[in-house]
Order: sequence, then structure tokens, then C-alpha cells
Amino acid sequence: MKIKDITAYLEAWAPLAYQESYDNAGLIVGDPGVTVTGILVTLDITEAVVEEAVQKNCNLIVAHHPIVFRGLKKLNGRNYVERVVIKAIKNDVALYAAHTNLDNIAGGVSFKIAQKLGLENVRILAPKSEMLMKLVTFVPTEQEKPEFRGATQAVLDALYEAGVGQIGKYDRCSFRTEGTGTFRGNTDSNPALGEAGQDEQAHENRIEVIFPAYRQNTVLAALRKAHPYEEVAYYLTTLVNENQEVGSGAVGDLPEALSETDFLAYLKNRMNLSVIRHTALRGQPVRRVAVCGGAGGFLLNDALAARADVFITADYKYHEFFDADNRIIIADIGHYESEVFTKELIQQYLLEKMITFAVILSDIDTNPVQYYL
Repeated sequence: MKIKDITAYLEAWAPLAYQESYDNAGLIVGDPGVTVTGILVTLDITEAVVEEAVQKNCNLIVAHHPIVFRGLKKLNGRNYVERVVIKAIKNDVALYAAHTNLDNIAGGVSFKIAQKLGLENVRILAPKSEMLMKLVTFVPTEQEKPEFRGATQAVLDALYEAGVGQIGKYDRCSFRTEGTGTFRGNTDSNPALGEAGQDEQAHENRIEVIFPAYRQNTVLAALRKAHPYEEVAYYLTTLVNENQEVGSGAVGDLPEALSETDFLAYLKNRMNLSVIRHTALRGQPVRRVAVCGGAGGFLLNDALAARADVFITADYKYHEFFDADNRIIIADIGHYESEVFTKELIQQYLLEKMITFAVILSDIDTNPVQYYL
């Protein structure tokens, strides 16, 4: 199995199209054609992590945080980023990051926090809109020719394989209606029905399906390959619908309500925390919990709209705590602490590939923040 096989598998799970515009997810260092000897999974990539990979015969490091976040103009080892890149290149270790693309999927980083907390009915806190497209196309029925029997289903099967028809917990979703299509081929045409130069009519099924916008080229290629017509009529529409599978944060419910102090103790224990920075307690039970791995302050209004009792995230600044305004408890658990279990998430997904080499969690604590207790 080569590096490109691993990256393709990761990107089928967390597509690069779902990363934020400022991000740098994907293969950062390395030759995609190299055979993988082992994978080391980490939150951050440091020189010590690269050395650990070398010692454990892992020539691919999969991290959550990209080591190269901004453009590098020189590589002379003047800072830790350049030293890491140089060390990786010298030791033939590839570096890959699944960052905001992994944040923005159902089952991603925030869902891992929800799992650690035992939340139920978990869903994306702030779904993204305009991430979906609708395809409409027209397929002839067997009323025209016996060989068109099953053509509609064949086209649909090809489209499903290309990634259309997923709506939440349901797949292979479509809508069809019957109608009459008209056409006339020119002298260079070779129509599947009728004769060139003649006005023709055909009984057709109109098919409608939705799909993630980033899969447009793949979907159209599958349509053209499976469709019986020489020229395929179709049109695409960008939808304003929210994609319930793509977005920021997560929200869910505790199996049973807890008092605020009991919940904070529960949170500290389940997330293995040294400290929790939080706003004033409100004297109300905690049942609904919103979470966001890393810096999630931008989701406060979404947490309020979801009627969460507590919003768990990281990197809150002093004045931002005032925004709770006694409407919710903000609990800042630390950036590293909120995302460290992402390592387990990535490892579990890679092991489902039934690969024949080691997928190892890094033993190195890369948290740059230390606490004096």
C-alpha cells in the first residue's frame, strides 16, 4: 500500500474540499508513490515526533494540525517548523494533516468529544449551506426499445456509486417522474432513437438526485458513461440547503441531567483535564451540551440557538467570556485537551482499512501549554 492509497482513504472520509479556506490539510511532505512501512498518528508534528516515527519504522505521520500552516520562503532551520520539515525530508518521512476537513464532518473531531462524554442524539452544531448540488437528467424507458429495460436503474446505480443520493442516515435517495422528451439530431449525429434530421419524441424518466458539490466531475463522468444516449441532457443546481453531514461543532444530550458542579467534575474526569476555565454557574441542571474541538468561540450563538446548557471548547479570551451573559456556561478545556483524542479517531479509521502494517499512536505529549498545580 502506497502513501497515495492512505491519503485517498483519508480524503474519502474527510474530503479536502471541506477544509476552511485558510487551512493547509493534505499531504504536506512526501512522495505519494512511496510504499508505506508504518503510520504514526499524532496531534502535532514536532522534531521529537519525527524521531519517534524513524525509531518505530513509520515513514508516514498523520497529524491533526498541519506543521506548515503558512507559506515557507526558506528552509534553513531557523524555526521549529523548518527544522521539522528538514528532519522529515532527511529521514524520508511523509507528513500528512487532516485538520479543518476532519473538524467539519459528522463523526469528526467534535463528535469524538461527544463520544467521550457519552452524549446521545449527536448532530452537527452549525451545518454548512450551499455544499450540495442537484442533478436532473432524463433516461429513455423500455417503451421505446426493449434494450432500454433497466436503463434508468443502471444510470442510478452508477450515480450512487459516484456519491449521489446521501441524505443524512439514508442513501440511494432519488426522485423520478415520467414524461416526454423531444429532440432532433443533426447530420453528424447517431441517435439511440429515431433518425438523424427527424423530429423525435421519447418516453423518458426524469431523475433527480443530490450530491456533495465537490463530487461534480466524478458524478458527471459516471452519468455520461452509464447513459444510453449519445448526448446526455442534464442540468445542475446549487442548493442553499444545509448539509447535515458537514459543518462545525456538535451538540447532543446527556443520558440524564446533572447538576452543574457534577457535570464539571464529570467533564474533567472524562476528558482527563487538569483545569477547566468556565463562566459563572447558573443554578440550572445540565442536559444538552454543545462542543467544538479547538478554538470554537465563533459557535457560541449556534450553541445558544441549540438551547445548550454548556458550551465546551477552547482558546477563549477574557472578554469573550462575558458573551455568555448568564445564558449558557462556557467551559474552556484547552486546545490540546479538546483535540488529543483525535489521535484515537484517526487510528481507528485507518485500522478499519485492514492494512498490513502498524498504525501507532504517538507517545509524545506535544502540548505546548503547561500548568503549575
